[in-house]
Amino acid sequence: MDDHPDTRTRLGAVKALLFAVPAVFLWLLDLVSSDPDGSWLPLVSGPLAVSVLLVRGGPGIEARAAAAALASGGLTLALALGDVQVGSWGLLESFALLALLTVAARTARLPAGYVLCALLALAVAAAPVRTGFQSDAETFAFVLTVAAGGALALGGYLRSLDGRRALAVTSTQEEERRRIARDLHDFVAHHVTGIVVQAQAARAIRETSPEQLEPLLAGIEKAGTETLESMRRLVHVLRAEPGATTRPADLLTELAALVAAHGDAATLEVTARVRAAALAPEVETSVHRVVQEALTNVTRHAPGADDVRVRVSTDAGRLVVEVSNGPSAQGRARDRTPPGGRGGLGLIGLRERVAALGGDLDTGPLPDGGWRLRATLPAS
Repeated sequence: MDDHPDTRTRLGAVKALLFAVPAVFLWLLDLVSSDPDGSWLPLVSGPLAVSVLLVRGGPGIEARAAAAALASGGLTLALALGDVQVGSWGLLESFALLALLTVAARTARLPAGYVLCALLALAVAAAPVRTGFQSDAETFAFVLTVAAGGALALGGYLRSLDGRRALAVTSTQEEERRRIARDLHDFVAHHVTGIVVQAQAARAIRETSPEQLEPLLAGIEKAGTETLESMRRLVHVLRAEPGATTRPADLLTELAALVAAHGDAATLEVTARVRAAALAPEVETSVHRVVQEALTNVTRHAPGADDVRVRVSTDAGRLVVEVSNGPSAQGRARDRTPPGGRGGLGLIGLRERVAALGGDLDTGPLPDGGWRLRATLPAS
């Protein structure tokens, strides 16, 4: 509905009206407040500042906003140095600068965005100085203008942070889906190759050794069933791309290598039931990824931590992967799920992978200041 040309036209007209009405009102206030001594400046500076918002083409909005902030600040400085006081500092000008500040806080690229927002906020805050604060009303208006500018800048900045965080989370989820899809591609290719080889063997011996057909057909059935199970679990995140297999050649060997690489403080425990279990390929890969990410987070957030334990077991028919550590050598282990940063995004990717298999991922601090990550996955 919103994509219809008539709807877009009406929305554009409403936005223009919401901007034009207060703009005209503020310019009229500037006009009423004017006196013969230099007060014509706000009557000109206001419309010029508005034109920065309305002009299309030419320099980008960031460059135009920076020019408007510098021009406004320069005008304020010139009036102050010349000891010239005006009846109105430029209400329309401040309104336009606040609008530019809102746009800049939401869209400007870092780090230039910080500089631009600071310039605009300074220009807005300094403009009331032009009147010399000859009355309490002007002082109140100054405080109100500064507060409004600060609130707009802070709100825009926080909204920009939320947007970047959401974009980072989405990107991480998409990358994890593509990684899962590559795993699925490799697993299916492996099983289908086995099916083809066994089918060719069955065709070759069907006349000479028919008694050997049964094991071959059973192998074909098993490989086909495993392939269908892998596809059933992961088809909703399918993003097929070519790439090298990420399935560990031998899960227990790979886990032992990960733990050994972490140092003498790390230990690995795998129960006998897990050692004897035939895990699905995608479950093996997810176990490897969980342990890898957890140990990476221990190194990053709790350097020098002792008693790092990796335990893989079963509970009520489900596979349980638990990684825990003691406090950091520099103090209590820090939170592994910060609002931003690679550590938090790594856990988001793990949750995406574990959830795709019908599992759960929990993280949290331990009473001694350490940390624990616990993932539950289907055992078959």
